[in-house]
Amino acid sequence: MRFRGERVDLLAPDRIARMGLAVVPEGRQIFSNLSVAENLLAFGANRNATKEPWTLERVYALFPRLAERSRNMGNQLSGGEQQMLAIGRALMTNPYLLVLDEATEGLAPLIREEIWRCLDTLRGQGQSILVIDKYVQRLIRLADRHTIIERGRVVWQGDSAQLAADPSLWQRYIGV
Repeated sequence: MRFRGERVDLLAPDRIARMGLAVVPEGRQIFSNLSVAENLLAFGANRNATKEPWTLERVYALFPRLAERSRNMGNQLSGGEQQMLAIGRALMTNPYLLVLDEATEGLAPLIREEIWRCLDTLRGQGQSILVIDKYVQRLIRLADRHTIIERGRVVWQGDSAQLAADPSLWQRYIGV
């Protein structure tokens, strides 16, 4: 696997992070014994010399709920708030690429929509995003390119128009 021209599959996670790749894992993996602000500040780094780096204020503007709960511990947040925190934490690293694994899995519909709106906002700001998710309708509106992988093998690639035009793909490979 390559990122920005360099093989990364054998690199240590900290090296990959320093290259500008940030992952929001499926299980969120926030620090439950740290406050919201501490979770965010622990990941703050502008290693890529971004002109407008992510700060607490920018994350709070993207997710106002986190600002309201900035002093709450990670384990005092709802699942949706924890997901917002996980995304905010990844953004604080100022990544070239933000990877989200099942970003809306298990969330209430209103919170799920809030996460999708956030991803759309990030895309509009020029953030490169890779989303792994089963909500095809939302992905079609968000993504430029789509890849369907089955058992570790690419079985289809195309753009949003192509994917939208062939719902049989969804049934065949995604089961939607």
